[in-house]
Amino acid sequence: MNPKLDELREKAAALPLKPGCYIMHAADGTVIYVGKAKALHNRVSSYFHGSHNLKTEAMISNIDDFEVIIAKSEFEALVLENSLIKHYKPKYNILLKDDKGYPFVRLDIKSKYPRFSLASRRARDGAEYFGPFGSRGNTKTALEMLLKALKLPTCSKRFPRDIGKERPCLNHHMGVCDAWCRGVLTESDYRARIDQAVMVLKGRGRELVNQLTEEMAGAAEDLRFEEAARLRDTVKALSLLETRQTVLNKGASDTDAVGFFEGQVKSAFAVLHYVQGQLLAKDCELFDDPLGDFEESVSLLVRQYYMDAELIPSRLLLPLETEDMAELQRFLTEKAGHAVQVTVPQRGMYREFMTAAAENAREEVERNTTATERVSKTAQWLADTLGLEAPPERVESFDISNTGADDVVASMVVFVGGRPKKSEYKKFKMKTIEGQDDYGSMREAVGRRFARYTAGDESFGRLPDLLLIDGGDKHAAAARQAMEEKGVSVPIFGMVKDDRHRTRALVTPEGREIGIQANPAVFAFIGNIQEETHRFAIEYHRALRSKRVSRSKLDGIPGVGEKRKAELLRRFKSIKAIEAADLTELAEVVPGPVAKAVYDHFHNTELP
Repeated sequence: MNPKLDELREKAAALPLKPGCYIMHAADGTVIYVGKAKALHNRVSSYFHGSHNLKTEAMISNIDDFEVIIAKSEFEALVLENSLIKHYKPKYNILLKDDKGYPFVRLDIKSKYPRFSLASRRARDGAEYFGPFGSRGNTKTALEMLLKALKLPTCSKRFPRDIGKERPCLNHHMGVCDAWCRGVLTESDYRARIDQAVMVLKGRGRELVNQLTEEMAGAAEDLRFEEAARLRDTVKALSLLETRQTVLNKGASDTDAVGFFEGQVKSAFAVLHYVQGQLLAKDCELFDDPLGDFEESVSLLVRQYYMDAELIPSRLLLPLETEDMAELQRFLTEKAGHAVQVTVPQRGMYREFMTAAAENAREEVERNTTATERVSKTAQWLADTLGLEAPPERVESFDISNTGADDVVASMVVFVGGRPKKSEYKKFKMKTIEGQDDYGSMREAVGRRFARYTAGDESFGRLPDLLLIDGGDKHAAAARQAMEEKGVSVPIFGMVKDDRHRTRALVTPEGREIGIQANPAVFAFIGNIQEETHRFAIEYHRALRSKRVSRSKLDGIPGVGEKRKAELLRRFKSIKAIEAADLTELAEVVPGPVAKAVYDHFHNTELP
């Protein structure tokens, strides 16, 4: 718990009910989170009351102070928040790794041998910029195809510095570069090729193909067959490039669809660009954490994405309504200089676009997540949230099972590396507890486990990194008391269920709840442990009850000892089936007189 929580709570309570932005600071003054609010008092105060998801809990534990900036309106707060996040890049805000939107192709015209590169925006650096074009990936592929078609260099050599220093690289031998490093072709030749590439980037690719076709015919007539062959190959390559011309000639889409997917370990934000109903390009960003507040994430990432974009679509499709949708639409409209409609489609073509965006985000997450990453990341989140010194490798969990006062048992299950290790499961039948006493039973089971550890029992020789107790804070407190009496200290938390018997939170022995439902990986992991612990306890309890019932109903029958009890149960599987069997069936298992005794025992009658 943050020692300054009361002070922060009091400071938040004094905030006005006005729109604005709040800036959270760590102890060293670093900005760790920036947010906006319709009412600063309500929003900031909410951080210091109640339980939160794992990411928010971790952020709150690092807050040392905060400041606020009051805005004139919600719209001003929205724009201000975006600027502050871009400036500070806070640790706990969701951030796009790179500037997104439509890329440009940059040409460094100051160089004697200029090169092309991709850029996120135009800059005042004396270079020439073309675009904006489609997605970064598609534009990069199209540019590479263009350079290969014109046999321009794509290697790391710099000219004229590296001319004549080394042999031509593999690109020359593959026929995709004219080996400018040899110095055979001149700077003028290079500039001429660059001019041809510029024609394509300006949308004059067909004009260039026609021009080169004429030159090819002239070279053939003059018997310059080598030159004619080179031009033929260039024309052929440029013709193939025409399939990519949409990318190079159409940068703006009329509709963008935003998709999100939150996996157990990673999340993804995807934007699909459509022109007249046809998919033009895709941008996708992966995050190594859950998105947290889904609505807030949608708004924030969309604003980051379009903040520096040169082109903004006329229609933006979102997966859900956001509280600030009207302000977001105004923000995009003012930036674009034309009307932008922000909607959440419910049916038809636009709904299909949304489905496709969500599917692209899901595929990106699943393709880039390994099983090892899932386990490792989940353990790290758990450690961060619970304040553990290291991710828990070994987790032990206890549960109590009983029917009234009969056959009270406890189960101990073990998870190692995120997986159940059944060879180390343990079962405890209560020895000192009389009647139904869950807290006393938990104290006994946990106490016996750690007593065996302190006694040097190898089967209990390794301490857990985390101890989970099925139940609330009182169950956890009982377990901690038993553990501490044995001189052992292990982090311990109770598993609190919701009304559907799923673990919704972890709770300390002092009663502080930590929500886990907002983190799918942790929620699934803790839920699996709780279900496995409960299953193991129930199975042991039922086995004992069945054994007790079986023993009592077969006891006292003449000629039926332990061996014949086992034979009867092996054949008929249950007492009920033995009771329903006729004399002939019973005689197939035990001798005739014994069969008659068993039959008489259950039917209380004499056979003729």
